[in-house]
Amino acid sequence: MAKARDIQLDTLRAVAVMLVLYAHFLAPNGTSFLGHLGVRLFFVLSGFLITRLLLEARDAAAFEAGPALRSFYARRVIRIFPPYFAVLGLVWLTDLEEARSSLAWHALYLSNFWYALRNDWNPWLLCHFWSLSIEEQFYLAWPLIVLLAPRKRIEAISIGVICFSLAYRLYWPIATDPALARDLLPPASMDALACGALLAVRRARGADVPRWIRLCWPALAAFFLLVVWSDPGPADSTWEWPRWLLVQVLPLAPLTAIVAACSNGLGGRLGRLAELRPLLSLGRISYGVYLYHPILLAYAVKAQPWIPLNVSEQGPGRFLVAGTATLIVASLSWMFFEKPLNGLKRYFPYVARPVARTPGEARRFGGGAPVLDLTPTDRS
Repeated sequence: MAKARDIQLDTLRAVAVMLVLYAHFLAPNGTSFLGHLGVRLFFVLSGFLITRLLLEARDAAAFEAGPALRSFYARRVIRIFPPYFAVLGLVWLTDLEEARSSLAWHALYLSNFWYALRNDWNPWLLCHFWSLSIEEQFYLAWPLIVLLAPRKRIEAISIGVICFSLAYRLYWPIATDPALARDLLPPASMDALACGALLAVRRARGADVPRWIRLCWPALAAFFLLVVWSDPGPADSTWEWPRWLLVQVLPLAPLTAIVAACSNGLGGRLGRLAELRPLLSLGRISYGVYLYHPILLAYAVKAQPWIPLNVSEQGPGRFLVAGTATLIVASLSWMFFEKPLNGLKRYFPYVARPVARTPGEARRFGGGAPVLDLTPTDRS
């Protein structure tokens, strides 16, 4: 496995989480499109990395679907659950924003359904869990497809998922009014996850992003920014629905192209920029940054009487105080909590050689060491 590509993907994680922090701490007038774009980038990355890992496991000579699935889920639990449930435990103890009543939904990774059914963002400090729930729902189903479906069908399945998600988006302007369910139910995000998965599938057969994406993604990105910065007009204007659809769909090709480029390893100045140590460090702790930042913001707002800067509103004060607290807590969490636990992944290799019983078997199989651990790329 080439490590340069994985290093640069850490930088993409840093970019994604910085977009989210900007949207929640600094963006004026509640502007959230950059935060939304950061989440979509996380989804493309997750779809790509998870699918690549599973396909590499499947290609190993000693592959068995059952052990690979068990290892996948065990590694996800080790990586994701400890800090996630630590946050839920803290919220339960303090009952901040009276969030205790909804904790069962969040504990079951159904946050997106909680907010969609209520059509309301309360409690706000856990609203970012909707995207973590989407990813967990993806992790439940997608490995079964990648490891058990006929190999030659996985690319077609990925394309089908993208088309289904786009059809779901088209359903809303035709059939119903805007609501949080439009953006929070699983089909609303499967296009981004499946775009990443499709990239991994194409890579596995020696292809790359289609030529039209390589040629057109800068123009699509520019058009996306133009649409975002356009005045949407009244809430019931004829421009509202097509604008929403364009904002949702246009980023797919640029984000996929960017992930493809960084996974290959950028060269020159861009490559050096993508491997700057601060960006790599931020990318490494990005899960903690994303997980903790609204919680720390909520505590900062409660402590406003003792803070000389204004943290109660979007602006530099909030960005400085809550952002600094987030980076400190996420760094400590990574060093003393998440990283040590991640070491347990070595007990769950995706593919392991059989234990040799005789000297002849030992020469044949090379001992009983794992053959495909994949730890360097399994940071998502």
